Amino acid sequence: MASPIVKGQAFGTTETVTAAKLQNIVDNASFKDFDGSTEVFNVSGSTDIGTCVLAGGLAVKTSTGQLQLKSQADQTVIGNVSGGAAVPTAVPIVGAAGILVNSDSLGTDDTKGATQGNVKAYVDNLIGTADKSGSGLVTEGTQGSLILGAGLIIKFGTVDVNSSTVAFTFKDSSGNASPFPNAIYGVSATVNESVSSASETCSVTSPTVNGCSITGYQGVSGAAVGRVFFVAYGF
Repeated sequence: MASPIVKGQAFGTTETVTAAKLQNIVDNASFKDFDGSTEVFNVSGSTDIGTCVLAGGLAVKTSTGQLQLKSQADQTVIGNVSGGAAVPTAVPIVGAAGILVNSDSLGTDDTKGATQGNVKAYVDNLIGTADKSGSGLVTEGTQGSLILGAGLIIKFGTVDVNSSTVAFTFKDSSGNASPFPNAIYGVSATVNESVSSASETCSVTSPTVNGCSITGYQGVSGAAVGRVFFVAYGF
């Protein structure tokens, strides 16, 4: 096995040995790198522990004695993500070949992490998005919707049931038609104008993805009941 130390002085077969040459063997000695080149062990003072650099790799800082690594690309760490035993290399913190994968479509990989942006997107998707009136209070004739992460859509609003039966279409907060994309589960409605009248109520008929009809009751079927609040569920 070859020595990892390269002597600092070579001698010929008939060369005279001197004290200076003997000192050179040690003082000028160097270390072999893995690529065959040599790195010199430097000492700048009697109390300095010196440095020994392995081809730009591991070093000892002479001023503090701290182990230091060579400079490497930003946002990388030394590691191994090859799936097997391998020499550690600079691995991206974020990336397809990195430790974290920046994808809002979170998978089930047990060896990859998600970025904070991915986690936020995942939570936001669970909470859903809302389309509602600017004031937050649904006034008569306004509508809105809430889309939940699992695909459930809730539409809500108020309708003026000012005649026996009022048919209406589902709309967004801007007043544009906004049907359920796929199907409707059902609609519930509540009279909330003349609540002092115990006999005042309403019912929902003919629900579709586009809208439904509301019939008012005030003692008899088909009476005007005024403002009705509705909630529709679908996907």
